[in-house]
Amino acid sequence: MGSAAEVLPERSSNKLLGIRFLQYLKGSPVSYKTHQAIVLIVTFLAYASYHATRKTTSIVKSVLDPQSSSKNNLGFSFSPLKRVVVTNHTESRLSWSLGDGWAPFNGSDGTSLLGELDVAFLAIYAFGMYFSGHFGDRCNLRIFLTIGMVGTGVFTSLFGLGFWGNIHNFYYYLVIQMIAGLFQSTGWPSVVAVLGNWFGKRKRGLIMGIWNAHTSVGNIAGSLIASAMLGYGWGWSFVVPGLIMCFLGLVVFLILPVSPESAGVEEEDDSCLKKSGDDVTESLLRQETPAEEKEKPVGFIEAWKIPGVAPFAFCLFFAKLVAYTFLYCETSGSLSTLFDVGGVLGGILAGHISDRLNARAITAASFMYCAIPALFFYRSYGHISLVVNGGLMFVTGMFVNGPYALITTAVSADLGTHKSLKGNSRALATVTAIIDGTGSIGAAIGPLLTGYISAKSWSAVFTMLMGSALIAGLFLTKLVVSEVATKIEESRSNRAPECSLDV
Repeated sequence: MGSAAEVLPERSSNKLLGIRFLQYLKGSPVSYKTHQAIVLIVTFLAYASYHATRKTTSIVKSVLDPQSSSKNNLGFSFSPLKRVVVTNHTESRLSWSLGDGWAPFNGSDGTSLLGELDVAFLAIYAFGMYFSGHFGDRCNLRIFLTIGMVGTGVFTSLFGLGFWGNIHNFYYYLVIQMIAGLFQSTGWPSVVAVLGNWFGKRKRGLIMGIWNAHTSVGNIAGSLIASAMLGYGWGWSFVVPGLIMCFLGLVVFLILPVSPESAGVEEEDDSCLKKSGDDVTESLLRQETPAEEKEKPVGFIEAWKIPGVAPFAFCLFFAKLVAYTFLYCETSGSLSTLFDVGGVLGGILAGHISDRLNARAITAASFMYCAIPALFFYRSYGHISLVVNGGLMFVTGMFVNGPYALITTAVSADLGTHKSLKGNSRALATVTAIIDGTGSIGAAIGPLLTGYISAKSWSAVFTMLMGSALIAGLFLTKLVVSEVATKIEESRSNRAPECSLDV
């Protein structure tokens, strides 16, 4: 018998082509930890590509409707220099320049039409998430994720093809965005479920906090690619990210191992040993359970009943409402990038703190409450200068995206392997989809509400955002109280005389 980390000989023929190629190059079986590294890297790149294609629209909308750059920012118009680059084409579309806009979005109702695209995309994405989680727990996640990525890449590119096709029909772009949103919904439940299969709970918060940087990396990469391609025609800003995503979908198909069982590897024995008093932090996926219990997927309603799912789902509703209001309404690329960079730090801090405290709810609620003064200071003092605005944007991104990242990653994975499931891992995608899908409804509503409220007062917009952050924290109150009570009980137990040692 080989070591526990080795590939079982009889399963080697079932190895993915990419894994077999690595095994050939290495000259020896691919270890469990190498599989984990592959999962981290491939899922990171996969979901970064989802966000890169998603960010494209927010960059190009100011070109499709030049007036939107002055209407849709969060009350601060620092107006970066506008380049006007004329393409080398020769028909009506070919005399297009960056300052002209693109019908039907360059009319008086252009901003409204672009807003409808955002709402349609996010609405389909949110509701599609529930179905994606259901199917994700019932099919091969690698195939499911590949289809979602290729579909997203194709329909992102089709939106850009409207440039060369000289298409000015609003419904063409609306339908494309809706179908793209449906394909986009396959991504998050799939990558979190795969990651949950490979990583236990003990350091899940920190690992997933670092891994969740893909959101900001994708946003930044999408902004840079879309901005760089604008000079060649706005269609390229969609086609290039779309083609990149199709390529990464192929990579997922060739190399992504969905679970240790499917890869034919087992975790080394020393990594499964319990620490003293570490019962709550050991991965439930490693517990022995009957095969039939593992193979039975958890239903949608049953998943909602898992303790903690509903509070975290509704908390995320309001957290994503705040985050996506900034993502879709902040048009200054440098400032939105600082929001994303702050979000990376926030996600890592939230994950690490929650691991150390073993208290996800306390951490998430604390970050949401801290977001309230951050939003207040941003609104009150962000107009002083670009430097001050950028600094406050960074801090706001840290406190807003910190709990957002924690809930959509470590919390979702924890609840998808909750003790009430008795080790059944076939709830990961469903639980993740419920939590993020509910949050995405908030993401759709946020920019929509902002459009109406901003017409009266931008101060009212920030009041809405601060109120949303407060409500997000309050939804976790019961869980926070429970965690505090647990901490107090643990503290009392640790201070109790250890008489039993002398017996």
